[in-house]
Amino acid sequence: MTDSHFTAYMYRLRYIERWSLMRNTTRETVAEHSYHVALLAHMLCEIGNCLFGRSLDADRAAAMALFHDATEVFTGDIPTPVKHHNPKMLANFREIEAMAADRLLGMVPGPLRDVYEPLIIGSGADAEQAALHKMVKAADLLDAYMKCLSELSSGNREFAVAKGQTESKLAALGMPEVDWFLTEMAPSFSKTLDELSE
Repeated sequence: MTDSHFTAYMYRLRYIERWSLMRNTTRETVAEHSYHVALLAHMLCEIGNCLFGRSLDADRAAAMALFHDATEVFTGDIPTPVKHHNPKMLANFREIEAMAADRLLGMVPGPLRDVYEPLIIGSGADAEQAALHKMVKAADLLDAYMKCLSELSSGNREFAVAKGQTESKLAALGMPEVDWFLTEMAPSFSKTLDELSE
């Protein structure tokens, strides 16, 4: 049996920094971001289930979220303004991302490959999978929004425009789960520890 480097590579996500074009008061890695997106995706699903009569697999959404940026262990975190600069650049990035996903999947031991392929490659286009993907995408945007709130609360105006842009993207989703989270839970991210402890 040959060595599998899959988990060792996944652990290296802790070395890939996000928001590289922005001045940050608190640095964030892709590993941290992946955890936050998994937490938020799970919560969005359960908000949907408990408050809006949905039947979403929150555990599956959390697993999808843990791997949603796995390819960045090879590509790095390409800032949004760079990869969305023009359609050709985005198409080229998507091609590179697909090659990185294939490379990562190739490291998964054979008996486990069928389990991790949908998480790394994103295969499976049924309605349930599409609904969970939408939750993960929303969680990804929510995590960016939380980052903006945190940075602005620290007096860093560098994230003011990003906050507005992210708010617009979240509103455009038209998801009651996201709206509920923004109303009921997001305001806490602007508070100090002392304020949270009151």
